[in-house]
Amino acid sequence: MSRHKVAGFKLKRPVDSRNSLLRNLITSVILEERIVTTVPKAKAVRPLVDRMITLAKTDTLHSRRQAAMVLRTPASVKKLFDSLGTRFGQRAGGYTRITRLGPRKGDGAEVCMLELVGSELVKRAADRAKRREERLKAAREGREHEDETPEEE
Repeated sequence: MSRHKVAGFKLKRPVDSRNSLLRNLITSVILEERIVTTVPKAKAVRPLVDRMITLAKTDTLHSRRQAAMVLRTPASVKKLFDSLGTRFGQRAGGYTRITRLGPRKGDGAEVCMLELVGSELVKRAADRAKRREERLKAAREGREHEDETPEEE
């Protein structure tokens, strides 16, 4: 028995629960930009996420409806087309990265992180912006306290 012309991943599930699982994983990857899952699930969902992002590059009503058929939430469709489509506009494929994390403690299944390429830069920029905002706020509060102290004396 050979594996020729046998495509796709079964993931030991019936068709309906497998489709549900994949749709939920796609939605999570788009909303969270990084998920931790098992290696076979990540390998199964990777081409589907890439296809969604390719759809988002052409922002038409038809492509939005095609994405909405797969994705679970309107928020995920909005994020896909508003931010991810523009972010990967110049990139020709390869939007996701699989990083292996080792065995899971409970059952020893090999776990990996599936993330969108560049999400670490976005996260770093968000952290930097938050720190800058906190610094400015602290400085403002410090100045306000300095202004208040002479008035109190």
